[in-house]
Amino acid sequence: MLQYVFFWRGRFNTPVMKPLAPFIAASAVTFYLVNQMQDLGVRSEAYAKDPKNPYAAQIAREAESQH
Repeated sequence: MLQYVFFWRGRFNTPVMKPLAPFIAASAVTFYLVNQMQDLGVRSEAYAKDPKNPYAAQIAREAESQH
């Protein structure tokens, strides 16, 4: 009885991943798109030189290395 707890396929073969697959895929896409929008917002001209921007020093170093 205890052995069924540790294996994916136990006594009751309930599908878990198949119904959750669309939600997992949508979560990955949402995470990626929000990350890209945040990166674009932080690097925009309006906020790149803002002293409250935590990535201002990193953006300045990258700008210097490109020139």
